[in-house]
Amino acid sequence: MDLKVPEYAYMFGFLQADGHLAQGAGQKGSLTAEINIRDIGILRRFQELTPYNSSIRERTRETNFAKTHHSATWTLCSLEARTKLNELGLPYGRKSKQIAPPRVPFSRRDYLRGMIDADGSVGYTSKDLPFVALTTQSTAIAAYLCFYARKITKVERHPKRNARDGIYNVMYAREAAQKLSAHLYYPGCLALERKQSAADSLIDWTRPADMRAACTKRRWKEWEDRVLLKHNNAADAARELGRTDKSCHLRLWRLRNGEVPMPE
Repeated sequence: MDLKVPEYAYMFGFLQADGHLAQGAGQKGSLTAEINIRDIGILRRFQELTPYNSSIRERTRETNFAKTHHSATWTLCSLEARTKLNELGLPYGRKSKQIAPPRVPFSRRDYLRGMIDADGSVGYTSKDLPFVALTTQSTAIAAYLCFYARKITKVERHPKRNARDGIYNVMYAREAAQKLSAHLYYPGCLALERKQSAADSLIDWTRPADMRAACTKRRWKEWEDRVLLKHNNAADAARELGRTDKSCHLRLWRLRNGEVPMPE
């Protein structure tokens, strides 16, 4: 399982997010991945990529979300295969907070696409805005997506756990989503068909004429802080600096209260 190979990098990202490695007595154990029956095709590709005996079984059961849930489960028991996956970074047992990007060379965009296919979303919001999102409990995964996506989109994200359930929900919208989805879901890549189709559809979106373009955050420089402190008045400093009154007022408050360091 060479993670420099796109298909294996994708597969590993998917399994880190949506797989389960269980350890039994002695050398017994198994890797399982259960998904909705509509996506069974990806499990068949995993089976083809794996040079060990494995099985795919279907079942229908009642869940908290649906009275009838039809799913498919891929099961792999080979000790050699499980050992390799564990060494690459797929922990045994509960793993949501432990997983992290591999420490060996790997195909980055394919790995992240596997993560998003398993635990993310691609498509349009209720307001018809394109988006790409990943939900994860892992600080390392959330931080890595932000680091990598910044290179592609030039958009900076600072992930924080939400207050309700401690989950990271990293989302990119509008043009940033278009750039990221086009980069991750390139032609001919291994992916869930429905998410590949959703990613392909994002390219058709154009910003409405009446929608204000997002502006790049203008960072404060030391000489601007000195001008602000010299005036000691937000409105006067705003006129000289070409900034808004609100921006100058907030910066002046932060300087006075030690929220930001004073200029030399």
